[in-house]
Amino acid sequence: MDYIELSCEIKPFEQSSGEILIALLSEKGFESFIENDNGITAYIQSQLFDTELFEQIKQIRFSDVSIDFKHKFIKDQNWNETWEKNYFKPVLIADKCLIRSTFHENTPKVKFEILIDPKMSFGTGHHETTFLMLEEILELDLHGKTVLDMGCGTGILAILSSEKGAKDICAIDIDEWSYNNSIKNIKLNSIKNVIVKLGDKKLIENRFYNIIYANINKNILTADIPVYAANIHQGGKLLLSGFYKEDFYDINKIATASGLQLTNQREKNNWLMLHYLKVN
Repeated sequence: MDYIELSCEIKPFEQSSGEILIALLSEKGFESFIENDNGITAYIQSQLFDTELFEQIKQIRFSDVSIDFKHKFIKDQNWNETWEKNYFKPVLIADKCLIRSTFHENTPKVKFEILIDPKMSFGTGHHETTFLMLEEILELDLHGKTVLDMGCGTGILAILSSEKGAKDICAIDIDEWSYNNSIKNIKLNSIKNVIVKLGDKKLIENRFYNIIYANINKNILTADIPVYAANIHQGGKLLLSGFYKEDFYDINKIATASGLQLTNQREKNNWLMLHYLKVN
């Protein structure tokens, strides 16, 4: 699959302005982001990008910053080499879980190790939301549990769940690229108990799980939380991320109305992870 690479130089650059821009571009279909010293680089499937969309993007303005947008076409076969050389560094979570790729050498030995070939899929542990979800999963007792990973990206959360003893795991993503990448990463880690499906929340109708993860974005979460809650066993858990601290009220209001009780939350660079228990 071919991609458009959008370079966004923000002046003056602050991390908060980069986070706002990522949120705005996510709403326009961009799915992968890399932060750098001057701004961010964003990626969108080439068939979703056109002149009209670029004109809309160039109109994005907020706070007291200026943004310079440039874009270029990226062939599918060029992405892995670019990622390996420049972006994907090993990630260590809580001294317990290491995320690396096959080209990384001399990495520390820890309890859990996950191999990821990310291609263009979201979820290597570098982004705050994935990091927060991994941190929380490391604290869960997953032995014998059934798990659903909605918006699975690279499959990283499903892989860690299997390594932590989950019984059956379903990983779902609406993006075909992420679907195929998850399958490859699951095989790369020799995981046998994860089923990957291409689609959305319709795939979980009349299916129930002990634990559901949803690291997506605010718009999808606010629409889908009631569905997730309805498909969790009593006493089960729902882990949510993919949104900012200021989105807490909107997310929590819907979760509470859906019979969920907040039991824990984590924060990293203004991104939030919320852990709910199904009580009703």
